[in-house]
Amino acid sequence: MKRDVSVELDIAISGPTTLEFQIAVARQSGPELNESLVFELDGRTIVPQEILGPHGTRIHKFAAGTGGLQVRYSASVFGAAVPEPVSGYDLAVYLRPSRFAESDKLLGFAATEFPSGATHANSAAAVSAWVGRRLRYVAGSSDPIDGAVDTLLSGAGVCRDFTHLQVALLRALKVPARLVSVYAPGLFPMDFHAIAEAYVDGVWRAFDATGLAPRSSLVRIATGRDASDVAFLDNHGGEVYVNNMRVGAVVDGHLPLDNGADPVSLW
Repeated sequence: MKRDVSVELDIAISGPTTLEFQIAVARQSGPELNESLVFELDGRTIVPQEILGPHGTRIHKFAAGTGGLQVRYSASVFGAAVPEPVSGYDLAVYLRPSRFAESDKLLGFAATEFPSGATHANSAAAVSAWVGRRLRYVAGSSDPIDGAVDTLLSGAGVCRDFTHLQVALLRALKVPARLVSVYAPGLFPMDFHAIAEAYVDGVWRAFDATGLAPRSSLVRIATGRDASDVAFLDNHGGEVYVNNMRVGAVVDGHLPLDNGADPVSLW
């Protein structure tokens, strides 16, 4: 499957700062990746430092002064990645509570809401279906600092909120789980997207309680404990404002079907 993804950003910078972007497709073994990444501050090209993170995650970092920053990224992805070995360290880290997936606050709730002794596969499927039924997808209904408990109480959110609640409940059920930011062909309205991955039968399986895009078409960007690890932009200095953002993601041909129940791995 060929997938074409892109993002364009128009950012105003009010003072000297250091910026970190996570918008490039994850660097993994297997797929052919043709890409272009350009940063221009008031027409002057900036060459970023590329920082390699876990699971192919790439951070592009640079210092910038005041002005208008234009960011353009495009990539064509051919084929599928080779699944990376699952490490014991990952299984430990992705069982722990984190800032936006406060599993330690949901231990009792998860124990009463979901059956004990279920397999990881059954728990992951049950949690994804439950979150999909329990929450309403409402744009603008949550704040960037809301975590899984806030989302559970409000009953509404966007993709990151659905995912944080999935991840927190799975960890409370002793299923390692993590958040992945992706490009999502078929998503409407188009934007960056977030889904959950759960450790099932020795591999990571993708779960998306929103059901907004077919999982087999998704393209991994960054992987982490929660949204704080995969933010598309981090600012360490002067104030920045995103004037405009345009994300694109399409497949060559028809979108694949996704019944939401079949096991899917995000390569």
